Amino acid sequence: MAIDPICGMTVDEAIARSAKRDGQSFYFCGEGCRRKFLAGGASASAEHHDHGDAHHGPASRERPRGSGEYVCPMCKGVESDRPGDCPKCGMALEPARPAARQEVIYTCPMHPQIERDGPGSCPICGMDLEPKAARPDAEEDHSELRRMTRRFWVAVALTVPVLLLAMLPMFGVPVDHWFGATPYAWLQLALSTPVVLWCGWPFFERGWRSVVTRNLNMFTLIALGTGAAYLYSLVAVLAPGLIPESFRRHGAVDVYFEAAAVIVTLVLLGQVLELRARRRTGAAIRELLSLAPPTARIVRDGQEREVPLEEVHQGDILRVRPGEKVAVDGKITQGHSSVDESMITGEPVPVGKGEGDGVIGGTVNGTGSFLMVAEKVGRDTVLSRIVAMVADAQRTRAPIQKVADSVAGYFVPAVVVAAVLTFLVWAVAAPEQPALAWAFVNAVAVLIIACPCALGLATPMSIMVGVGRGAKEGVLIKDAEVLETLEKVDTVVVDKTGTLTEGRPKLTECVAAPPFSEEEIVRLASGVEQASEHPLAHAVVQGAQERGLAVPAVEGFDSVTGGGVHGIVEGRAVLIGKRSLLADRGVQDLAVLDDWADELQRQGRTVMYVAVDGRLAGLLAVSDPIKGSTAEAVRSLHGLGMRVIMLTGDNEKTARVVAETLGIDEFHAGVRPEDKHERIKALRAGGRKVAMAGDGINDAPALAAADVGIAMGTGTDVAIESSGVTLVKGDLRGIVKALKLGRATMRNIRQNLFFALVYNALGVPIAAGVLYPVSHHLLLNPMIAAAAMSFSSVSVVANALRLRTMRLS
Repeated sequence: MAIDPICGMTVDEAIARSAKRDGQSFYFCGEGCRRKFLAGGASASAEHHDHGDAHHGPASRERPRGSGEYVCPMCKGVESDRPGDCPKCGMALEPARPAARQEVIYTCPMHPQIERDGPGSCPICGMDLEPKAARPDAEEDHSELRRMTRRFWVAVALTVPVLLLAMLPMFGVPVDHWFGATPYAWLQLALSTPVVLWCGWPFFERGWRSVVTRNLNMFTLIALGTGAAYLYSLVAVLAPGLIPESFRRHGAVDVYFEAAAVIVTLVLLGQVLELRARRRTGAAIRELLSLAPPTARIVRDGQEREVPLEEVHQGDILRVRPGEKVAVDGKITQGHSSVDESMITGEPVPVGKGEGDGVIGGTVNGTGSFLMVAEKVGRDTVLSRIVAMVADAQRTRAPIQKVADSVAGYFVPAVVVAAVLTFLVWAVAAPEQPALAWAFVNAVAVLIIACPCALGLATPMSIMVGVGRGAKEGVLIKDAEVLETLEKVDTVVVDKTGTLTEGRPKLTECVAAPPFSEEEIVRLASGVEQASEHPLAHAVVQGAQERGLAVPAVEGFDSVTGGGVHGIVEGRAVLIGKRSLLADRGVQDLAVLDDWADELQRQGRTVMYVAVDGRLAGLLAVSDPIKGSTAEAVRSLHGLGMRVIMLTGDNEKTARVVAETLGIDEFHAGVRPEDKHERIKALRAGGRKVAMAGDGINDAPALAAADVGIAMGTGTDVAIESSGVTLVKGDLRGIVKALKLGRATMRNIRQNLFFALVYNALGVPIAAGVLYPVSHHLLLNPMIAAAAMSFSSVSVVANALRLRTMRLS
């Protein structure tokens, strides 16, 4: 008989709820799981088609990731439309992916595939879901935290009297004699029952689900330990005759109500502290979302009015007044100002903007006022794409997580076995009587102290905080694996144009070969280059315009990758490019201008040869200034132990000038795009871990071949999908930040894993009593075990939060 992996219901139990959909039969269990149902009941498919929350009604809708499901941050593959607990690990589900200005989404910090539209707990691990992001104008949902806090304070109010009743006799206060043995026990029962059965009910609920779905987790151990202590004590009060003599101390049966109540209270405290800490891990997302203004000032029919941001469409004209936030991505059509883009690019200096310049939604206007046309709205804006990328990256799993996963798979069964062995050893070899009472207490301590959640949270918490920290610095990480790879990088390969240089070259010289004139060469060359997207082509066209020359039309335009361009202008065949290209096309007398070309190249110019109708016409020299921050960035890369290599399609003399000026370790000139790909592969084959930085478009093959591809964004043109890392600001210093981020995050993960592994490796044996032969004081009380377990997860989250304050510059 097939059993639902989420709720544990059999096919026969759900036949009554069968229904038709799309020509197929489905049945619905009482907990919201939908299965395909084939004729005959017993032959029902065991396929888990979809599921909802175990306590929140209807079946989930099958939706793409990020559209509103709840996920567990620990268990991959667990998703739901509604909040609840993870059926594997028991953690509360949490939203998986935010998008600017949409509903709150909840996901589990340990199982990122669990995504839901409301709060609840993870169906895998049972942890409380947490909001992944919300609308900027929406209040953050703290319902789960409020519920846990309310349960905690009720537990405190009832547990303190229970604890005093149990402990005062040990300090010479005979409260047991004041009340009498029977009323004394009944009073503890009355006070502890609400604590265990109401305050601690979520733990038993999650523990039971973990057993039904065969996903044993932390709550399995809590439910076993607490339940055993409470039920044993309940039997001792209601039917003491059922307790064997070997459990009795001087004929009386000890009760452990205070242990059960204190354990529940301390676990609740741990949950409250953990929920509060986990809320802080999403601070980067919330800060990004808050950048989007709720309204925009739209201009229609000459009238200005304020409208909600959702009503802004592509092509609308918007007014941005001094001090206001830019609503969406677009281009200035009238006016000028300076815009603070630091919140997006990390660049602290405001950027001057005028007609034709692009502006980014979420940035802050300075003292000027301007009109702009909306070009990208909603999910297409830079801010929305950054939020989506950061949110997705925060929920990915680093390869190092496999260490924790492999341990966690055997952890809970191993702890249960350890508890059984502890009971048996103490029952046989206890140095004091009653032996079974000692065995029972120590077995409960073993169950309670073990904390698989500390292992499960070690990686995802660090990833979440680290990715968010990078986003605040304009470093967008695509997934967790990239962070792990960044730590191992020892070689940084960069392109020259746009990466080391400004990427905005200018035409500086033109050398004509008789009988051609400089003006004629520039005019004809600009006609061909206007059809090219290369930065050098733009420089030629701009140079013609600055000289007051009309740019003629071109026909039959074609480009030679890594070589040059050619086309027909005013009926004349114009060829522009490297010397080798013109030589291959049969152009004669190239040596006439070689001395000029050599001198210009020694000055750092990029030289292009021009031929008209198969005859050498002259040279065009273009200069692309080095970015002011490049030299500092190269020094910082060397300080991190990086070997910096420049690959450029430019000539060797120009490349040498740039490399020597910046102190670059190695350079290769005249490299075509396909050659860059091969050189990256050769570096990797030689044992180097390579990060390649380029524009994410022309360098796409090389970026894909590198261990880590780094796309250099330019504000409104962020190549988010191109590489593992995108630098919102096209600045080489971003590579330094990315490398430091990778190292700091992986160091933090290892600290978390070390703590979690060492905590459990030491805690379980101590709770079992291995140190008892050394000193009788080294036996762990279950209440102390509960405190240690509760604070272990909190410690992991707190350590991850340290990444928020690390320095990347």
